[in-house]
Amino acid sequence: MSDFDYDLFVIGAGSGGVRAARIAASHGAKVGIAEEYRVGGTCVIRGCVPKKLLVYGAHFAEDLEDCARFGWEVEGKSFDWKKLRDNVADEVDRLEGLYRNTLKGNEVTIHDCRASLGGGHEVKLSDGSSVTAKNILIAVGARPHVPEIEGCQQHAIVSNDVFKLDKLPKRIAISGGGYIANEFAGIFNEFGSTVTIVNRGDRILRGYDHQVRDRLLQISMTKGIRFIFNSTFDKVEKKEDGSLHLTMNGCEDMEVDALLFATGREPNVEGLGLEEAGVKTGDRGAICVDEYSKTSVDHIYAVGDVTDRVQLTPVAIREGHAVADNLFDGQDRTVDYDNIPSAVFSHPPIAAVGLTESEAREKLGGAYKTYTSDFRAMKNVLAGRNERSLYKIVTDANTDVIVGIHMIGPEVPEVMQAAAVAVKAGLTKQAFDDTIALHPTMAEELVLMR
Repeated sequence: MSDFDYDLFVIGAGSGGVRAARIAASHGAKVGIAEEYRVGGTCVIRGCVPKKLLVYGAHFAEDLEDCARFGWEVEGKSFDWKKLRDNVADEVDRLEGLYRNTLKGNEVTIHDCRASLGGGHEVKLSDGSSVTAKNILIAVGARPHVPEIEGCQQHAIVSNDVFKLDKLPKRIAISGGGYIANEFAGIFNEFGSTVTIVNRGDRILRGYDHQVRDRLLQISMTKGIRFIFNSTFDKVEKKEDGSLHLTMNGCEDMEVDALLFATGREPNVEGLGLEEAGVKTGDRGAICVDEYSKTSVDHIYAVGDVTDRVQLTPVAIREGHAVADNLFDGQDRTVDYDNIPSAVFSHPPIAAVGLTESEAREKLGGAYKTYTSDFRAMKNVLAGRNERSLYKIVTDANTDVIVGIHMIGPEVPEVMQAAAVAVKAGLTKQAFDDTIALHPTMAEELVLMR
């Protein structure tokens, strides 16, 4: 008999925590998991999945406009925000049920309450009880950051709130220049809102290749999205008619119906008892871990956004899986963080893997080559839409190995998943050149660049 109630107790039932719990249980461990809100975490409940469904919904705006050139006539078309919102919520409910069933099917005990470290091997639960575990995994994720600006806490919204809006705002300001800001800008713009992105810096999507992000900026402005750079908010006031007056620094004041902050995410570490348990955190509050996701306390681990390593759902899943395999299957697994593909589900979307051109210039000392294809997708040509796609390959000039691929255009995240395998495998540009094109596709441009 074990001296503990559980072999592993997971705090947080998001993607990383659920994967760790399921895999540990499959190895024969007795596992418990605590979640104070809903099983599934940010990605399933209020992030990637519902947001992607909104992206799909938004795309119909342009598809319905373009379809006339393809012989279709759609009379009486209209958009019902509440119908989409509620259908998305129903899908989230369905997915949460699947996650719960997966845990129960693997005999993982679910505690529907908040959990915190109690010292030693104890975990305190908000229902007043406590349990003990030989190993503890913290997988509580992160939350949207809202700056300390007068009126923001009362009147601004964050990405979580978008999925609960009673109606679409006629005018919305979005604070931020990252992927969340640009994704929601595209969504609201396609749904008919007047959108203004306000960024304190001088560029969007810092970290992405300059040609790709410049192309998105150009296309977004053509679609009617307004961009204001080098500006910040001083004050947010709600007027009698429900609209918001934004007192600005760096630009003229604005009147909007909603203000969305998309200014990054911060780890959910408050109230976890980290300091009392001796778990070290970094400057931004993130839990410090080693390559095996172990914290400064030998039996306590942490994965996902709460560690602020790479804030991507598939990364958290890999980290949780590795922890479970190492603890309960005798493996020696770490996660490889090189060449992780990423996507921005903007309009049009962006996908990237590996080094940008500027990173290659710095890392390879100038010994790099770039290949680009700047084209209009066949569908856009017939539709009369002037929107152009851009594909870019970056290679090591000495070895011909592809070190980066960057794309903007229709469906590029789907294309990138396969292309990322090639970059991860260290294939050369010649290998792409030797591959016969699949015609007619947009993806064929990857093997036609010379």
